[in-house]
Amino acid sequence: MAKDKREYVMLVCSETGDINYYTSRGKATPKLELQKYNPRLRKHTLHKEKKRK
Repeated sequence: MAKDKREYVMLVCSETGDINYYTSRGKATPKLELQKYNPRLRKHTLHKEKKRK
């Protein structure tokens, strides 16, 4: 059976610590840092990647 080339991660808000998004990325790519919408703050904030357990 082939190994997965994708890794599933959570995107965590850097301001509140809330987990707002789940996504997948390639294992060879650098860690994700994206501007995403935070519904609690009602504005776009920086979200950083955290590994899914």
